[in-house]
Amino acid sequence: MKTLHLNSQDNNAIKTAAEILKNGGLVAIPTETVYGLAANALDGEAVKKIFIAKGRPNDNPLIVHVSSLEEIEPLVEKVDPRLYELAEKYWPGPLTVILKKSALIPNEVSPNLDTVALRMPSHECARKIIRAAGVPLAAPSANSSGRPSPTKASHVVEDLDGKIDAIVDGGESDVGVESTVVTLATDPPTLLRPGGITPEQLTEVLGEIQISSAVYEKLKEGEKVQSPGMKYKHYAPSAQVTIIKGSFEQYKRFLLAQKDKVCAVCFEGEGVHFENYIEYGKENDDASQAHKIFDALREVDATNCKRAFVRCPVSSGVGLAVYNRLLRSAAFRVIDLDIKIPVIGLTGQTGAGKTTVAAMLKDKNYAIIDTDLLAREAVKSPEVIGMLCEKFGNDIIKDGILDRRELARRAFATKEGSLALNEITHPEITRLAVEEIHKAHENGAKAAVIDAALLFDSCLTAFCDKTVSVIAPEDERLERIIKRDGLSAADAKLRINAQPPAEYYIEKADIIINNGANDDLSSQLSQI
Repeated sequence: MKTLHLNSQDNNAIKTAAEILKNGGLVAIPTETVYGLAANALDGEAVKKIFIAKGRPNDNPLIVHVSSLEEIEPLVEKVDPRLYELAEKYWPGPLTVILKKSALIPNEVSPNLDTVALRMPSHECARKIIRAAGVPLAAPSANSSGRPSPTKASHVVEDLDGKIDAIVDGGESDVGVESTVVTLATDPPTLLRPGGITPEQLTEVLGEIQISSAVYEKLKEGEKVQSPGMKYKHYAPSAQVTIIKGSFEQYKRFLLAQKDKVCAVCFEGEGVHFENYIEYGKENDDASQAHKIFDALREVDATNCKRAFVRCPVSSGVGLAVYNRLLRSAAFRVIDLDIKIPVIGLTGQTGAGKTTVAAMLKDKNYAIIDTDLLAREAVKSPEVIGMLCEKFGNDIIKDGILDRRELARRAFATKEGSLALNEITHPEITRLAVEEIHKAHENGAKAAVIDAALLFDSCLTAFCDKTVSVIAPEDERLERIIKRDGLSAADAKLRINAQPPAEYYIEKADIIINNGANDDLSSQLSQI
């Protein structure tokens, strides 16, 4: 299919777009929020084409766009008086209102729902096209499903050129995130998706409103999708996205501790501290963040980084909309660096007695965070399992369960495989470690101890106030390994030789614990 590229300043563009829509075609149109992929909302067959072009799940409802209040009445069972009150203040504008639908709305628009989502865009070009077409337009964002929403015609071209009939270039979207969605079909009304109209603005008209838990959390199993933007993962680049909460200094320390090439998605003026960065708006300006966030997420992949860490916006006002979009882009992966208790990194040579030291600290009310146990948890994540299957083959899953032995065999067969395994699992291990640190604080622990054999090869040191290495004479370590693991002297020696020498652990640690036969561990631990 050849896609027509139209300019909204051309007098014939509106007429051409309207004719395509009347005849059951698809046209990407500009709005003040993001670009929408429009079809005749009253034609179920035309609407089906939207789902095909986008690759959109067909249980995800669409928003119907109108150009005047008079166009609403035939589309709904009954016009709620509160709609007129909202329209008086916020229409035309970035607000979508859900009401009970009439028989005119085909099931393709509101799959298996008895409601319809309605909006009157403020973008002049969008309203002209609706009027010229003479029909309401169903229009989700004009992107490939799951990708960041388009705020420029060039974004639409990236995703949909050759898949739709026409793209109308109306310049850059002003708001930058999709409309606020509120349903009047519940009592009290419910905010389903935050956007350019804030919860505070809604309460000015509606009084009490509730905010759906889906704004902050993924949908529960079997829960219906009542509004666009409620799916688990959405708005995502190819790179893995993680939201980082905390101060800029905490953020900077964490990113600079990463061992691979990553992208910093930060606020204006902060990028100079990083090799790869994209800035999105000012730190205390949620409107500028909303305007830039989707553009920034699209730029991430151009950096060729596999992971991106996004500075967390304030989750109030329009910032709530930015936070909501980032949550879905990150598949709800958030790391909170605002840690309230001391954190100690504990490592050491095999056979040196790291486990003994950890047990003694546990007796002193230190919470022990065992990264070996976290590694087992990490591979239960659906996203991690998906990446492991993509890298090492789908047959590492046997009867629905990860075959850890087979994964290890394939991953450790080559250096490249080992590095790939670490790249996939370590981000999730890190996230889980931070969760455990916060739990330790909630449970009244004196401090948290990250027990990690490869502490200095990971980014976990970014959380540590102090690092501790446990060392012991080689002959004693050899004897302990033979006794502990039932190995021959030769095999035990191989394990020892596979690790760095004692000097490595001594140079990198803040505190050294000597655990030879004649050393007093208790007095040494008092340093901590």
